[in-house]
Amino acid sequence: MLLAKNRKALYNHEILEKFVAGLVLKGYEVKAIREGNVSFEGAYIVVRGKTAWLVNLTISKYSKQSQDVPEAEQRRDRQLILHEQEINKLRQEVSQKGKTAIPLALLLQHNLVKLELAIVKGRKEYEKKEVTKKRQIERDLQRERKGMYGL
Repeated sequence: MLLAKNRKALYNHEILEKFVAGLVLKGYEVKAIREGNVSFEGAYIVVRGKTAWLVNLTISKYSKQSQDVPEAEQRRDRQLILHEQEINKLRQEVSQKGKTAIPLALLLQHNLVKLELAIVKGRKEYEKKEVTKKRQIERDLQRERKGMYGL
């Protein structure tokens, strides 16, 4: 089940490879994610040593939480749970010029919060415009097909 999605990721980046990882979270963070209090802005994945970390993902306060959560705690680095081969693959890909790893979505699988992440390559401005044009053409074709058969 999809809990939160990074909408700008598909527009700003070309996805090369996807992974699904577990997340080390605190209890109130899980509840806040289920409410949708998540911001992917500026979030990325970095490999330090033998572990992968999610950096700059903002998980805001849970609505029924009595204590205030400081800004630094909302944006803290969160450890990802991945197999060693996946971490090595991630390290190898991210070390190449022009590639980075970003979060795509937060999912709920078997009552556990998982992070869908991807190795991506940034798009240039003209590539973004091309993507927008292709999507618009596809929408127009869908409308025409629907109009022809919907009579």
